This record gives sequence, structure tokens and C-alpha cells, in this order.
Amino acid sequence: MNTRLDHAQPYAIGLFRIVTGLLFASHGAASLFGVLGGAHGGGTVAAGTWPGWYAAVIQLVAGALVLLGLGTRAAAFAASGSMAYAYFTVHQPGALWPLQNGGEASAMFCWAFLLLVFTGPGALALGSLFASRTTASSRHRDDTRPETVAA
Repeated sequence: MNTRLDHAQPYAIGLFRIVTGLLFASHGAASLFGVLGGAHGGGTVAAGTWPGWYAAVIQLVAGALVLLGLGTRAAAFAASGSMAYAYFTVHQPGALWPLQNGGEASAMFCWAFLLLVFTGPGALALGSLFASRTTASSRHRDDTRPETVAA
């Protein structure tokens, strides 16, 4: 049983990454473009306003990168940091526990993205596809170089 689970682990991490990235990007899209119900129940966040507009841009860009598996660790690190900032500046002053202060989503996103920083993208990531192509092309270039003979 453990062997099967170990074999499926990269795919489980990949699906976790895809779902988490999609949900995070959806928050950014809602705030920036008013889709999916818009920001805070309707509308958009005014361009350039601190911190809402910048948070929405981070959510959209980092969420899309994590979803696709491109630069996953760096994008997840930025996303985790933005959610930690959101939790401690917006939610935590209202009450100690996330259940009391409405910061459950911020806390969960923060820890989910921090996990992806350490696990990497898992399977089904575009970054892995590009890395394997780069490795294959560099191997091909190395094979076509003339050997140097040491004197």
C-alpha cells in the first residue's frame, strides 16, 4: 500500500498545486476584473491602491504561475508571504484565532504555498517539461562538440 502511495505522491502534489493556484488566481481575477462575483461581493479594486490592488496582482500572477507549474517555488514563496502579510495586518488585529478574525483563507493559503516552496511543483508542471527539453538539448549539444585531447 505504501509503495502505491509513494508512487502517486508527485501526482497528488501536482493536483494540490493546480487547485491551490487556480483558487488563488481566481481571487486576483475577481478583484482586478470583477469576475466571479468581484471584489468583496462586487466590483473591482481601484488600480494602484495599497494594499488591495497589489495583493490582487500578486494573487493573479503567482496563482497562475503556480497553477501552470512555472517558477513554482518562487511564485509560492511570494504568495505565501503576501498571505502572511494579509493575515497579520488585516485579520490578526481583530482577534487571535483565524476562526474569530475571518483570516482562515489567508492562513490556509499561506501554509499551502509554503508547503509548495519545500515540495516543489510535483508532476504535471510546465516547468518540468521545459527543464527536460533544456537538459535534452544541452546533452545533444555536448554530444556534437569535438573532444579535446589533453596533452
